[in-house]
Amino acid sequence: MTTTAFLSSLLFFLETISFLLLLLCSHHANSQLYQQEHSVLLRLNQFWKNQAPIAHWRSSNASHCTWPEIQCTNNSVTALLFPGYNLNGTFPPFLCDLNNLTQLDLNLNYIADGFPTTLYNCSKLNYLHLAQNYFDGPIPDDVHRLSRLQYLNLGGNRFSGEIPASISRLAELRSLNLYVNRFNGSYPSEIGNLLNLEELLLAYNSLLLPVELPPSFAQLKKLKFIWMTDTNLVGEIPDWIGNLTDLETLNLSENNLTGKIPSSLFMLKNLSFVYLFKNNLSGEIPTRIDSKKIVEYDLSENNLTGEIPAAIGDLQQLTSLLLFSNRLHGEIPESIGRLPKLDDVRLFDNSLTGTLPQDFGRNLVLRSFQVGNNKLTGRLPEHLCSGGKLVGVTAYENNLSGELPESLGNCSSLMMIDVHKNNFSGKIPVGLWMPLNLTFVMMSDNSFTGELPERFSTNLGTLEISNNKFSGKIPSGLFSLWNLTEFLASNNLFTGQIPEELTILSKLNKLWLDGNQLTGELPQNIISWRSLNNLNLSRNRLSGVIPDELGGLPSLTDLDLSENQLSGMIPTQLGNLKLNFLNLSSNLLSGTIPLALENPIYTRSFLNNPNLCSNNAVLNLNSCNLRSQNSRTISSQHLALIVSLGVILFILFILAAVFTTKIYWKTGNREDIEWKLTSFQRLNFSEENLLSGLSENNVIGSGGSGKVYRIPVNNLGDTVAVKKIWNNRKSDHKLEKEFMAEVKVLSSIRHNNIIKLLCFVSSETSRLLVYEYMEKQSLDKWLHKRNSPPRITGSEPDCGVPLDWPTRFQIAVGAAQGLCYMHHECSPPVIHRDLKSSNILLDSELNAKIADFGLAKLLVKQGEAASVSAVAGSFGYIAPEYAQTPRINEKIDVFSFGVILLELATGKDALNGDEDSSLAEWAWECIQQGKRIADVLDEDVKEPHYLDEMCSVFKLGVICTSSLPTNRPTMHQALEVLIRSRTSTPQNHGEKKLGS
Repeated sequence: MTTTAFLSSLLFFLETISFLLLLLCSHHANSQLYQQEHSVLLRLNQFWKNQAPIAHWRSSNASHCTWPEIQCTNNSVTALLFPGYNLNGTFPPFLCDLNNLTQLDLNLNYIADGFPTTLYNCSKLNYLHLAQNYFDGPIPDDVHRLSRLQYLNLGGNRFSGEIPASISRLAELRSLNLYVNRFNGSYPSEIGNLLNLEELLLAYNSLLLPVELPPSFAQLKKLKFIWMTDTNLVGEIPDWIGNLTDLETLNLSENNLTGKIPSSLFMLKNLSFVYLFKNNLSGEIPTRIDSKKIVEYDLSENNLTGEIPAAIGDLQQLTSLLLFSNRLHGEIPESIGRLPKLDDVRLFDNSLTGTLPQDFGRNLVLRSFQVGNNKLTGRLPEHLCSGGKLVGVTAYENNLSGELPESLGNCSSLMMIDVHKNNFSGKIPVGLWMPLNLTFVMMSDNSFTGELPERFSTNLGTLEISNNKFSGKIPSGLFSLWNLTEFLASNNLFTGQIPEELTILSKLNKLWLDGNQLTGELPQNIISWRSLNNLNLSRNRLSGVIPDELGGLPSLTDLDLSENQLSGMIPTQLGNLKLNFLNLSSNLLSGTIPLALENPIYTRSFLNNPNLCSNNAVLNLNSCNLRSQNSRTISSQHLALIVSLGVILFILFILAAVFTTKIYWKTGNREDIEWKLTSFQRLNFSEENLLSGLSENNVIGSGGSGKVYRIPVNNLGDTVAVKKIWNNRKSDHKLEKEFMAEVKVLSSIRHNNIIKLLCFVSSETSRLLVYEYMEKQSLDKWLHKRNSPPRITGSEPDCGVPLDWPTRFQIAVGAAQGLCYMHHECSPPVIHRDLKSSNILLDSELNAKIADFGLAKLLVKQGEAASVSAVAGSFGYIAPEYAQTPRINEKIDVFSFGVILLELATGKDALNGDEDSSLAEWAWECIQQGKRIADVLDEDVKEPHYLDEMCSVFKLGVICTSSLPTNRPTMHQALEVLIRSRTSTPQNHGEKKLGS
């Protein structure tokens, strides 16, 4: 071997050895890094105390790089992803021991802490998502130390103070999300220095000072998405908005912007979404629209004038056109009716004229068509439902004429139609009454003819057809409308009798059949009309007597039977009603006016009944002078006989009662009946303590499934509430399901704002649910039944004193916390399905607890809706979709919670917003009419320093009762809004309008 060859071989050998040593060191280093990161992750699991979502993190498991929450690069942890994991506690201070971490996602958890400045040690972090938690306090002035951040999302927290100007020094930032916090001060104009910014989300920070859009924002040439809803923007939309050439979405809604919409806005070529609704914009809509990409176009609820630009008809991608509640005039451009993707048209509350484009629906799939309250003429377009997706048609208060389109008779998707106050005529297409999900029909004040069909959609809730020319008999098929709450058919040509089948409709609260040609007697079996509050049968040819059962309808407040041929005496039972309006005039009634009705408010209620009399001169009727002294008085002998018979009958009644009671205790409480007590808590009483207290003297309430008793159970003063299920063979299967549902739910959940189920006791014939006793009973009694007499001396709260606002707010928060636990912390989640103020119970400190889970439904799988066999709940609290589909989710409870918020803020009952609507409907009408918030709040508790909170609670109630479930917040979000609204600083919110 030559020297050269030897040296070459030696060099190769040395290089090989060096390479192997390098590999060995690298492997050792990687192994050390892996072990170090694995140790940090196990510490993290322990820090969050092995919470269920990451309980699978165990040292014995496979490589942590295979765990679903971990992403690795080169076998090193670079991303931690925990969205919606229900993590709670504080932020882990050692997180940056993961030296290569670039992404951190803790979105939608329950972490409560200040801004985690320990993240400054994560030198490679470029993605930080902390939204929807409970972080609070200020964002630190040195936040720019996170210098590599490209994505920062702090939305939906409790951050306060001013937004630091130093945030503008995050030079690589592309997305800045600070929505729904508590910032004050003004926007730092330095945000305009973030030249790489593509998304700017600052919405719902209404505590910020009034400010115009900072001119420095004009430098954000890469900006694609601006969301600044409800951020106290004032002034005009600047013309420089047209310099943001990449802009795709602009949302400046719900502010106080004024002036004209700059024409430069619609010259942006990439503009796709425009939301400028609920401002004070004026002038005409720009007629030049260069962008052809616009998908949603919402300029509603402003003061815009002029005509709808014809250029909108060139927007081939447009799906939503919302221009309602402005002052637009002129005709609707024909070209809009030919847009191929348009599915949502809302042009109501303007002054539009001319005829509707007849191409609407011909070549597009409409879902919503709303053109009410304009000055339109001609016919409705024939092809509105050609796409088979039409949900609603509202064309009320126009001058439209002709017949309804025949195609509506084949529209199976239809849920509502409102064409009242027009000049429509002809017969209704038969199929229009039959869509499965049809819930709302309003056709009053037209000239429709023909007869009503025998069959209707079984989900129909409102049927208003007054002031038309409908004829024939009122169909008995109406009995199938179990959800019908309003049937208004005044001033038509109906004949025949009022069908007895109508009396089956237990949810009916308004029945108007006045001004027809009805004959026969009034229905007698009306005990199911327990929800009826307004009955008008006047101006017909009804005969016979007024049934006594009318006096037993607990909700009836308005009764008009005038201008008929009714005879006989006025039932004394009518005096049991709390009538606001009564009219029995122009009939053939006779006899004496019942004493309870001899009231000045009924001065004109009995006129033109020649044979009626009263000794009260206020009523302007004949005096009740009897013909002879003998007929005016009863002889003393007869009186003595009557008294004697009465005493004998009373004694017999007492003896029978005692005998019946003895038999009951001998047969119903035999010692041979086996009772089984199942306990869920530590008890200091036995079933004997409970059974001995099941007497009528201890009853404090009753409902469809049984009675509720207040029973002392020991000598320590402990008291429980016992719900006893009715023993009714026809209902056994249903009630057994309710019973087991309540046991299943309440035995598995624990929360301070949910009623505690102590145990249940069962035998072959009885079921008892035993709860902790709530001393102050139900919220409903405090809000709506303040003058009801107590059932048990000393056991009923003094509801004559209205709850003050701080207490009501405390109740709202408590109920929200209970629901939040049910929806977001139970696995699987729990839906209550019958939430109402009577199911919110109050303990001795007036803390709220959710009760009565007899209708609760466990979801089969988180995030997946459950099917239920039938609609359940209480009218006034039921979400609209509940009657339309068997698929439900937590949003039905959110709707009911919203109604309770409205009750707390206004003091009104859920069924009575005003004479024509439920509380939820009335609240939405208040918003649409622009009423001041202060004018709709409960006067009993309204004080200047509580106005801010009361306004916030009212507005949250309105949002929670949105007709679309997707528009309602989750209970987590609702609770967050409630907590954020807590304030001790009086503000002049009473002068603001509800839409602001």
